[in-house]
Amino acid sequence: MGKISKNRKVSESKIDKTKLYSLDEASTLIKEISTTKFDASVDLAVRLGVDPKKANEMVRGVVSLPNGTGKNMKVLALVSPDKEEEAKSAGADFVGLDEFIEKIKSGWTDVDVIVTMPSVMGKLGPLGRILGPRGLMPNPKTGTVTMDVGKAVSDVKAGKIDFKVDKTGIVHAPIGKVSFSPDKISGNANELIQTLIKLKPTSSKGTYIKSIFMSSTMSPSLAIDTKF
Repeated sequence: MGKISKNRKVSESKIDKTKLYSLDEASTLIKEISTTKFDASVDLAVRLGVDPKKANEMVRGVVSLPNGTGKNMKVLALVSPDKEEEAKSAGADFVGLDEFIEKIKSGWTDVDVIVTMPSVMGKLGPLGRILGPRGLMPNPKTGTVTMDVGKAVSDVKAGKIDFKVDKTGIVHAPIGKVSFSPDKISGNANELIQTLIKLKPTSSKGTYIKSIFMSSTMSPSLAIDTKF
C-alpha cells in the first residue's frame, strides 16, 4: 500500500467515517478537505439498485445543472452548411462536417460533446469504435442528435450533462468545482439526485438509491445520507 501523504492525512482527519452527511454539510466540507493547487472538480457517485445488464433497468439521461459545471465544455457541431451559423452563434467551438469526420478518423477527439443532426448520423456510424468508448457518440436520448442545434449547443455550454449507469450499477457525474460556494455544489448535487429518482425503472425492486458519495479530485470521499 502506498504511503499516505500529509495533506491526505489532514483531510481524512476532518471526516467522520461513521457519519452520513447531508448534502449541505458535505458541500461545505468538500471545500475544506480539497488540497489541490488547481480548481478541483467535485463529483458524485450514486449506487443504484438496478441491474444494468437488463435493458429495462438501464438508467440514462441528462440533467441541466442549475449552477453549471464550472468547466468550459468544448463542443463540436457536425452539421450541414445551413446549420453552421446557428451552431456558431450558440457557442460551438468547432463547426463543420466532412473535414471533422476525417480528423476523427485520424484519431482527433479533443472535444467534450458532439452535437449533430438526424440526417448526419449515417456518416457517424463508422466512427462508433472511436467515439463510443470515449462517450462522444451523439444520441437522441441525450439531446445531442436534433434539428434544434443551437439549443443543444447552448444547453451543453450552460451546464447540461448526460450520465449513464455503469456495469456495476453506479452513476458517476461531475457536479461543479471546489471554487463553487457550498450552496451551488449542493444545488447541483440535488438536481442530479432528483433527476435519477425520476428515472427509476418500474422494474427496479427494493432500495433504489443505495449509496451516495461526494468527492473532489484526489480527495477522500464523503458518504451522503440517502434519505431526503
